[in-house]
Amino acid sequence: MSISKKSIILLFFVLLKFALQYFAINPVYELQRDEFLHLDLGKHLAWGYTSVPPVTSWISYVILILGNSVFWVKFFPALFGALTIVVVWKTIEELNGKMFALIMGAVSVTYSALLRINTLYQPNSLEYLMWTLLFFIVIKFINSENNKWLWLAAVTLAIGFLNKYNITFLMLGLLPALAISTHRKIFLNKHFYFSLFFGLLLVSPNLIWQYQNGFPVFHHLKTLAETQLVNVDRFGFLKAQLLFFAGSLFVIIFAFISFFRYPPFRQFRFFFWSTLFTLAIFTWFKAKSYYAIGLYPVLLAFGSVYLEKLLSRDWLKYLKPIAVLFPVLVMIPMFRIMMPVLSPSEIIQKKEIFQKIGLLRWEDGKEHQIPQDFADMLGWKELAGIVDETFESLENGENTIIHCDNYGQAGAINFYSKQKYTQAVSMNADYINWYPLDEMEIENVILVKSIYDKDKNRERERAFFDSVDLVGEISNPFAREKGTKVYLLKSAKISVNDILREEIRKNKNNY
Repeated sequence: MSISKKSIILLFFVLLKFALQYFAINPVYELQRDEFLHLDLGKHLAWGYTSVPPVTSWISYVILILGNSVFWVKFFPALFGALTIVVVWKTIEELNGKMFALIMGAVSVTYSALLRINTLYQPNSLEYLMWTLLFFIVIKFINSENNKWLWLAAVTLAIGFLNKYNITFLMLGLLPALAISTHRKIFLNKHFYFSLFFGLLLVSPNLIWQYQNGFPVFHHLKTLAETQLVNVDRFGFLKAQLLFFAGSLFVIIFAFISFFRYPPFRQFRFFFWSTLFTLAIFTWFKAKSYYAIGLYPVLLAFGSVYLEKLLSRDWLKYLKPIAVLFPVLVMIPMFRIMMPVLSPSEIIQKKEIFQKIGLLRWEDGKEHQIPQDFADMLGWKELAGIVDETFESLENGENTIIHCDNYGQAGAINFYSKQKYTQAVSMNADYINWYPLDEMEIENVILVKSIYDKDKNRERERAFFDSVDLVGEISNPFAREKGTKVYLLKSAKISVNDILREEIRKNKNNY
């Protein structure tokens, strides 16, 4: 088959990927909590943040230039998902796979948990692309022994590191796997160390930023471990690995077999050990299950090529259409569970299904009505509307700030609010660095407090302001922020700027 026909088929999968990502979200849902924070990073470009490395802010800056619409917010994770398919396609070609293997690999990647991942504007989509690209580059280096691939690997690692630090765990699994393989001679190659040093230079601005700011990444990891990972079950982590590529799990199994049974792939057996080592590290640290998703696309490439070899026999070739259709058929019933296509009321009607596979268990370890990810996509427009109405009630909003409990509230208000005076801020995440204390003397505060706040009567604030009024609260029964209240604190009696400076100092000292 000619290259042009292969290109047309690849283009079909790329376009299919974009179509699925854009139309797999029920209009009832809004952006997800984390997306708001990531978008606001683009307004405050820096070499580092407490929440993520800087690459996300660069992409967010581009989104801002393009108009900051939902279309562009969804475009980039869809693009990274489509490019992941392209890299798997090219990996299969490098492994001498033919048309069946190419289609098998593309279908396996398309109809997987990446469908959900690629709907969200988070670092994960680019992360999995970088992992897959790095594996492709390693294969190219082994096949060619051309040192240029080591330098490209260093650049890929640097971009991956500046996008999400999790790629460090990949290297902790990959390097020992190479060390026990026949390719250990790579550690005697001077270009290996020169390229690593080059990669270190590329990420050094972020490392310097971390040093200058007291390595907030460690505070972030500590908070993550105490509030979220503490509820992670190690067995649950391993069980979840079987679900991410459920329809193409057989392809991954064939990949593992191929490293031991298929002579051309024995030289790549270190991929088997790398997968085991990385999974072991994640399991030990009680990582979130989706952290390991980037391990699997390259395995789908190996498995697809080996499966093509097995099914090349005349009496087995009729199984090829079944193999290609299987991931699609498995994904069809999972699609309505994994993707936000059902409304909250429809989810409740099918509660048993969601409950059975653990989707109703949130990070707090408790069962809820709808999945946490979906609950994090509700109530935000309502909150921003309350804030806008409050601003409209003020004669002069220029000396008013919006002070929120968490980054989700602040980011959602900044994205959906139509008021023109100020950006919402919070002592949570990176917003702690963005208070406009040197730009205005604060007279009024719009205070956003979550349901976990115990001071319902706002006794503390009443001592500092002439009036404290409850002006509204999120009423959406399915929103994770249901019950979040908005207060208007008017006419400060003392310097609010000084109080906030002290609060910022205390919070930063806790880092």
